[in-house]
Amino acid sequence: MTTTTPRPAPRRPAEPAPPTSSLLGQWNSAVTSYYVLIGATALLLVIGLVMVLSSSSVESLDDGDSPYAVFFDQAKYALIGLPLLFGLSRAPVRFFQAIAWPALAFGIVFQLMVFTPLGCGEGGNKNWVCLPGFSAQPSETIKLALAIWLGAVLARKLPLLREWKHAMIPAVPVAGIAILVVLAGHDLGTALVLILLVAGALFVAGVPMRMFGLAALLAGGLTFLLTVSSTNRKDRILSWLSDECDAASSCYQTLHGGWGLASGGWGGLGLGESREKWSYLPAAHNDFIFAILGEELGLIGTLLVLGLFGLLAFAMIRVIRRHTDPFVQITTGAILCWIIGQALVNVAVVIGLAPVIGIPLPLVSAGGSALIMTMAALGVLISFARSEPGAAEALAARPGVVRRSLAVIGRSRG
Repeated sequence: MTTTTPRPAPRRPAEPAPPTSSLLGQWNSAVTSYYVLIGATALLLVIGLVMVLSSSSVESLDDGDSPYAVFFDQAKYALIGLPLLFGLSRAPVRFFQAIAWPALAFGIVFQLMVFTPLGCGEGGNKNWVCLPGFSAQPSETIKLALAIWLGAVLARKLPLLREWKHAMIPAVPVAGIAILVVLAGHDLGTALVLILLVAGALFVAGVPMRMFGLAALLAGGLTFLLTVSSTNRKDRILSWLSDECDAASSCYQTLHGGWGLASGGWGGLGLGESREKWSYLPAAHNDFIFAILGEELGLIGTLLVLGLFGLLAFAMIRVIRRHTDPFVQITTGAILCWIIGQALVNVAVVIGLAPVIGIPLPLVSAGGSALIMTMAALGVLISFARSEPGAAEALAARPGVVRRSLAVIGRSRG
């Protein structure tokens, strides 16, 4: 009697992974933060250059200049910022730790120069250093210098930050000096951004929340005193709080900014078709460029820009969560609150949720010093993203653009 051995059941072919898991796998890659930072920065920079050209051309012609005058200046600053961004993105983390104290000292001394005969300004603010053919806003350098300095100091004292004296000294006094020299030039907007930056660094460092309460009271009291001490600031805040707003009041900019956004609708009037930029909306290419963007590109354009800032925030938070170096985490938290906080405040001003305080939209508004230093800060973040766990190995394992191109050419010839 013969017996037959049962055959094993044929194996079922492996089912392909769902597309969503593949997509999530890409977003969980070691180099996600790196590529998101580069992509979002590049897109915001391009959008900013296009909108500066569109929003400034009429005013430039009215001043007797070329319609491309402001655009060429902004493009020049972007070209200055690009090698700075690239160079900082390749610098090691220890380089930023080494320059923390010298960078902050330079920023404060540079800011003090606005009180010398070289200082200049407008609108009640004296926060520029002007030379023949050259001008710069020193307070922008303080933003990046202070973020790096806070990262270096707080990371070194990390185990002691539960104690008041270690959490406050030297971080709060030194940061207070940096903020006060900016406030001395009557630049309340930049000072508020610096306060956000310091708060972000302290929060990521793990300073107890009870200490934030005291810091918030001090910052709120100082802001109130500075507001009531300036007639211009007080008028703007009272106009913002008032139910009545007309073209003769201090809320003139907010009024026209809202009209520009409202007339844009879903898809906008079309690139270059803004009406408000015809000398109706002051600072159309600077603080209120978001209104022109909404008027010409509509709700879709504004959501695109907000989405890109959201991607920047996502990448920064990812660096904070994944990186193992507390210096990197704290510095990234400070830059996050600077760039994203400044963007949110600018948008809030344009849509009327905050009084006009003169804060530009990062990477989008016209302004050389702000653009260069924002690009420098993003270069620092890209360097941090390159040093995330596994990122350096993943980047080194990927073939370069030239090698990929040569491979494609070789296959096509074969």
